[in-house]
Amino acid sequence: MARGVRPGKDVEFAINTIIGPASFVRGDIDAGGFTRVDGSVKGNLHAQGRVVVGKGARMRSSITGTNITVGGIVDGNIMASERLVVLPTAIVLGDITTRRIEVNEGCLISGRVRICQTEESWQRASQEYRDKRHG
Repeated sequence: MARGVRPGKDVEFAINTIIGPASFVRGDIDAGGFTRVDGSVKGNLHAQGRVVVGKGARMRSSITGTNITVGGIVDGNIMASERLVVLPTAIVLGDITTRRIEVNEGCLISGRVRICQTEESWQRASQEYRDKRHG
């Protein structure tokens, strides 16, 4: 754990992984906490915490995380266990599964959007996602 970061609430805001604007990553990424992407990624991103896809980011990836904010381009499915925010600059080309969603005017979403309002529906959706990912 980073020095000066208290367990619990602060951990959610300590950035664990940064992919800068001039970076290109090819391959899957497993991140232990808050992840910010401002560059290009071709490979799936699985984060244990928050994910921010910056305005200039280009991702050919499926993304999983707790709270996900998309401002750039994501060509892949998104699974946010708590909340997804799609900013006006975002383009999402894939299916979305989340418990809560905020979609801003001006964005583009091409895919199925599934909102799971109960724990049972979330567990079912999570299992379907894992089955597709590993099947």
